[in-house]
Amino acid sequence: MKADRLKILFLCTGNSCRSQMAEGWARQLRGDILEAWSAGIETHGLNPHAVAVMREAGVDISTHHSKLTDELAGVRFDVVVTVCDNAAESCPVFPGNARTVHAPFPDPPALARGETDPEAALDHYRRVRDLIRDFVLTLPESVQPTREGAR
Repeated sequence: MKADRLKILFLCTGNSCRSQMAEGWARQLRGDILEAWSAGIETHGLNPHAVAVMREAGVDISTHHSKLTDELAGVRFDVVVTVCDNAAESCPVFPGNARTVHAPFPDPPALARGETDPEAALDHYRRVRDLIRDFVLTLPESVQPTREGAR
């Protein structure tokens, strides 16, 4: 039932890496129950290392593009997941009753900065990719309000 899928937005600062990986994983692993998008507070372009490590895992995000939340103005999200602290602090208000959940992940470009070995640099992206995959596998249950915390 595609109409019943939870509409989820993964939000990051530049929509170049973490949010793109999350969107890719959500579409690949949970596309039957989630309708996934990603966006940023700014646009930084699609990170080629993120594309490469997702391709290694069998997920093609090469056709994605870095976009602002404004491009998704017509979508009424059920859940907005901020995947970095800056996005959580700057999260725009979305129409409707979108629930905001903060699920921060380490920043692969920052972790890889200073690595002289390209494989060692990619290992940082792989580690974060796998953390994001593990989080996506918990969806949608992990982003739903509990009975005690229902709002």
